[in-house]
Amino acid sequence: MTPPPPVGASSVVLHSGAATHRGLKRPANEDAYLAASPVFLVADGMGGHEAGERASAIVVESFDGLTGRPTVAPIDVRAAFDRAYRSISELSSGGKRRAGTTVSGVAVVESDGVALWLVFNLGDSRTYRLNGDSLEQISIDHSVVQELLDGGGIDIAAAAVHPARNVITRALGAGGDYRPDFWLVPIEEGDRMFICSDGVSGEVDTETIARILSVEKDPQMAADHLVREGMARGGHDNLTAVVVDARLSETEQDTAMPDDTIPRGNAPITGVAR
Repeated sequence: MTPPPPVGASSVVLHSGAATHRGLKRPANEDAYLAASPVFLVADGMGGHEAGERASAIVVESFDGLTGRPTVAPIDVRAAFDRAYRSISELSSGGKRRAGTTVSGVAVVESDGVALWLVFNLGDSRTYRLNGDSLEQISIDHSVVQELLDGGGIDIAAAAVHPARNVITRALGAGGDYRPDFWLVPIEEGDRMFICSDGVSGEVDTETIARILSVEKDPQMAADHLVREGMARGGHDNLTAVVVDARLSETEQDTAMPDDTIPRGNAPITGVAR
């Protein structure tokens, strides 16, 4: 099959939707998200009430300065990680656990005139790409279970119920190993990027995620549906979903104002009982 022609950043129009909820078991929502072109991310805070909320909010604040432009440079994304790390390190949780957060997401970059998704990940929040009927998990979890899977010690079925499935090996803060991973993926017409906290991916299987992303054509409807599905299956953790669609435009006017329906924050989605 002939690969699609390269796409320039000026031809890409992004449409996004986002949803978040504290779930059915947690007293507060420690997740936060940013959905403002050209940066989209989910941060899952840890360290207890206030510490986790503050850590994930710091990530949003640190990356927010990259929004409102057509593209960013990879060095800008790394600098945002560094800013967030310094600020989170200064937090005092007031208890034995230190504040920290996962971070997963995408930013639009351009190299030699070609538009690319810069996927970044630290922890066990996830970034997926749907193109056509194919759903691919691009990010790789930094978790004990992922290490066991990579080493052949367990299979996918065992991973889903492993007692250490929520233990992560890297984080931003919390005394964890701070080394985000990065991937570059060419942007193609029809790309749908899906970013979520483990409150969604831990409840909703990959087949269901793919089905919902394929059926719900509007990104906001897709994000809402995925969070509701996670709650219907238990809602044991905070749940956050960000959906980003890439479309091509023939005019510069069409790309001047991307339609980012929910800009940033950790407000609950509507229509879901608390």
